[in-house]
Amino acid sequence: MLLESLLNSTRKHQLLHAGDRLGVAVSGGKDSVALLRLLLDARDELGIVLSVVHFNHKIRGHDAQQDERFVAALAHQHDLHLHSTSADTREFAQQSRMSLEAAGRKLRHQFFRQLFAESALDKIATAHTMDDQAETVLLRILRGAGTRGLAGIYPQLFVAPGKTIVRPLLGVRRSELAEYLTQIGQPWREDTSNLDIRFLRNRVRHRLIPTLEQEFQPGIVSTLAELADVAREEESFWSRELASAQVRARLKISRAAKTTSPGEIGSQQAVVLNARELRLAPLAMQRRLIRAAAEDLGLSLEFRHVQEILDLMGQRSSIATKGIELPSGHLAELSGGELRIEKRCPKRMQEPGGHGYDYVLPVPGEVRVPELGVVFRARHVVPNQEEQGLARCLLASDRLHELRVRNWCPGDRFWPVHTKSPKKVKELLQQRKISGATRPLWPVVTSGTEIIWMRGFSISANYFAQPGSTEAILIEELPE
Repeated sequence: MLLESLLNSTRKHQLLHAGDRLGVAVSGGKDSVALLRLLLDARDELGIVLSVVHFNHKIRGHDAQQDERFVAALAHQHDLHLHSTSADTREFAQQSRMSLEAAGRKLRHQFFRQLFAESALDKIATAHTMDDQAETVLLRILRGAGTRGLAGIYPQLFVAPGKTIVRPLLGVRRSELAEYLTQIGQPWREDTSNLDIRFLRNRVRHRLIPTLEQEFQPGIVSTLAELADVAREEESFWSRELASAQVRARLKISRAAKTTSPGEIGSQQAVVLNARELRLAPLAMQRRLIRAAAEDLGLSLEFRHVQEILDLMGQRSSIATKGIELPSGHLAELSGGELRIEKRCPKRMQEPGGHGYDYVLPVPGEVRVPELGVVFRARHVVPNQEEQGLARCLLASDRLHELRVRNWCPGDRFWPVHTKSPKKVKELLQQRKISGATRPLWPVVTSGTEIIWMRGFSISANYFAQPGSTEAILIEELPE
C-alpha cells in the first residue's frame, strides 16, 4: 500500500525518471529510514540509482554520533554509497544570528547544493510527510499567509537546472511509516529534540494538532494537506496569469522598474508601475502586481499594506501625491499616472550631516552606538525566579535571525507585548511625548525586517518568551 502510494506520487508529480542518481536524505529517524526502504523496493521499477545522504548537525552530542553510525551501517547493509558530512550547527546559529532550526536547515541545504555542484547526484529525496505538510500550513496560518504561504511544502524544489529536491511521501501519514517499519522489522533512531516544546513546530505537532483532531476535526491533517494542494494550484495559475498580465499592461518589473543611484540622498531604489493600466486589472491581479513590485525591492508586504496602496490609487485629491509609509522606510506615491514604491530611509550616516546608525548586535555580545553614547548588549538567560521582573523583556531565542540596532524609520511599526495591535513607531513616540533631537535617533532592534525591541517599551508581542521557556534572550541598553 505504501509502496503504491510512493509510486503514484512520483508519477503524478513526475518526481523521478529512469537513470536518475537519487540521494535519499536519511537522518536515522523513522520517516527517512522508511523512505529509504520503500525506495529500495521501488528502484528497479523506477530505474533509479540510489545512494544515502546524511548530515550530522552535532546538536545532540553522543546521540548524533550514534545516528551517523546507524545510517552508515544501514547504507553498508544495502550496498549503497554514503554521502556524509557534519557541522557545528549551534556555533553557526550564534555566528549567523539565526535560530537553531533555521541554521540546521541552511547548513543541510548547503550540503545538498554542494553535492549537486559536484555532479554527484541529480536529485535528493527528503521524507516530508502529510503530517509535516499540515504542520507547515498551520504555522503559516498562525503567522499570517495568503495562498502562497498556504501552498506549504511543494512536492519538488528546483535548485539548479536538472537538480531538484523531491518529497514523495507528502501523501503518507507519519503513523503509517512507523507501522511499515515495525512490520518489516526495521529499527530506527529516535530524536528526542522532536519532543522539545520550546520549538514552535513541536508545540503545533504535540499540542495544537491533537487538540484539533480530538475536539474539532478528526481528519484535520488530511484537510490541511488538501488545502495546500488547492493553494499550490492557485499559485501556479496566478503565476502564469501574472506574467501574462505584466507583459500585456507593460507592468513587468524588469521593464518598468526605475532604480535611482545608491548615492542619491533620500531615495535608494524604486519601482514604478503604470497606475492607469493597473486599475484596469481585476482586484486579485492588482494585489499580486503590487506585491511583485515590492518584492523587487526586497520588501514583503502584508495584506493591510497592499490595501493601503489600493486605497491610495483610488484617491483623486492632493492626499494621493503625499504617499503612504510602508515598512522599513519605504514609501508609496501616486503621481502623474504612476505608482512609485521606493526606499526613502537609507542609513542616515551616508547623508551629509546625517546622524543615523545601523549596527549588527551579536548574540551573545554587545555593540557600541556612539550616536547615542550607549552600548547595547544581548545575552542568553534561563528564565527563573530571579528573572521574573524581566518577563516583559525576554525574547524567544529560537525564532530570531540576525539582530540589528538602528534608529527608527518612517513607516516602521511595532507591537509591544500586552497591547492590542501593532502601531506606527511615529504614533508610539507621540504618545510618549518624545520629541526634539532625541526623536530621530530613537533606537529599535530588528530581527530580519521586524522590530522586536524598542527603547522604553515592552518587547514584541510576536517574539516574547512564553511562560515556561527554558531559554531566552535579554537585550540591555547600558551607558558607555
